Amino acid sequence: MAKTNAKKISRDIPLSELTLRKYEKPYKVSRRELVKKLCLSLGLLQPGDSRDVVVDIFCVLLEAKKAKRDLDSETIRSLVIEHRQKSGLENEGTASSNIRRQLRRMRELFFVDKIKNHYKISEHGSLLHIFEDKIERFLLASTVDRIKEYLQEVDYNE
Repeated sequence: MAKTNAKKISRDIPLSELTLRKYEKPYKVSRRELVKKLCLSLGLLQPGDSRDVVVDIFCVLLEAKKAKRDLDSETIRSLVIEHRQKSGLENEGTASSNIRRQLRRMRELFFVDKIKNHYKISEHGSLLHIFEDKIERFLLASTVDRIKEYLQEVDYNE
């Protein structure tokens, strides 16, 4: 049997990631632009990214929240396409697989719940409460605590 010289590559895979950005205070802008800045602030959208379908997904879910309505991914997709057309945007990024991927990213940030293949803004709650409760108190606090452990360990090993 021939021996291969393939090297094993170890990857450092984070337990979680959090990107937060600070922008100017929200001023009178369209609803979509406001949600876009929110997505940029939360790291759901990258600055300069032209593929911004996550903004429309968020808008659709926020509209559904008003009626306390849960939506399946295909309904979300249809509403996103409609929303983008009303905004004069192309249907880039509206493939079913991409809609589900963006929904998964929103779930990872705790803004979206999935129950029996239906999605909703977490508990139909306020975004501020979701952020404070699940990101600020849970995700951010545990991330900062872990970074402090690394800082202490590096200081200790000097």
